[in-house]
Amino acid sequence: MKLAIEELENVLNSIKIESAEELENFKLTYLSRKGKLSALIQQFRTVAPEDKKTFGKPINILKKKYEVFLTEKQKIFCEGKKDSNLFDNDIPLNAKKYGSLHPIKITENKIYEIFYSMGFDLREGPEIEDDWHNFTALNFEEEHPARDMQDTFFIGEKVLRTHTSSVQIREMEKGTPPFRIVMPGRVYRNEAISSRSNCFFHQIEGLYIDKGVNFADLKQTLYSFVQQLFGPNTKIRFRSSYFPFTEPSAEMDIWAGLDTEDARRLTKGTGWLEVMGCGMVHPNVLTNCNIDPEVYSGFAFGMGIDRMTMLKYNIGDIRDLFNNDTRFLKQFEGEI
Repeated sequence: MKLAIEELENVLNSIKIESAEELENFKLTYLSRKGKLSALIQQFRTVAPEDKKTFGKPINILKKKYEVFLTEKQKIFCEGKKDSNLFDNDIPLNAKKYGSLHPIKITENKIYEIFYSMGFDLREGPEIEDDWHNFTALNFEEEHPARDMQDTFFIGEKVLRTHTSSVQIREMEKGTPPFRIVMPGRVYRNEAISSRSNCFFHQIEGLYIDKGVNFADLKQTLYSFVQQLFGPNTKIRFRSSYFPFTEPSAEMDIWAGLDTEDARRLTKGTGWLEVMGCGMVHPNVLTNCNIDPEVYSGFAFGMGIDRMTMLKYNIGDIRDLFNNDTRFLKQFEGEI
């Protein structure tokens, strides 16, 4: 990886761009989704946790250099400077506006950065799942209502995953503890669309399995997370709940307030918005993954990134996140 970083550094120091066509080729080669810089970032995700600090900062600096280089060259070739001689200066030019990250992606990145600082690594899994990973291994009973058509979208014998908990199972099946991971992704549930919910949404789950893990560790982790994301004075509460895959289980609410009509509608007049389910991993789930519950324990949590985004940016209707209205999205230009 060190050689790859040095190679890209040398390219940037030696490359000469003399036309708009060459600039476009440069962008496609190095900064597109399939470009060399994206490939380097994908490779970074496979680096051992102890090496991430070594390579993470140089890669971020390199990416910024490439983006600055591209921006500066675009100014030359897109603003019709006299020394470029690429455009007829008598033809009026419309300034191009470049897009930015979607607010959901912005929030997801911030959430991951917080948990990464706590030692959690990133994992992903398929959106089309089998019954074992989506239900059975997670201790769902055969007649559990979540298996019915009223909650789940079926594709033959497969399902569109209803949570990213399925990735937990896949990861625990691969090896032995400790596990300290977060798993973001899109999930699907057959629910009515409203200002509070959608038939698809984005979720990020966390899993920590090791010897001696307890509920106090879970609460402290989530308290720290909320304070870093929303601020030290954020009000939260835990409520007892039930999930097949955790015992004991809880739900966490964040105080959204009652000051505005959007807040009252979003919280159904209570001021509290449920954003996360959590609990200690059920012994049956550990056993299903060939992990001895007498030796290991752990906690899991799952939160809706969409709702976190709504809270952070005071968005009153979840549907605004998916309407592709540029008047709404341009509010987030410059966010990273």
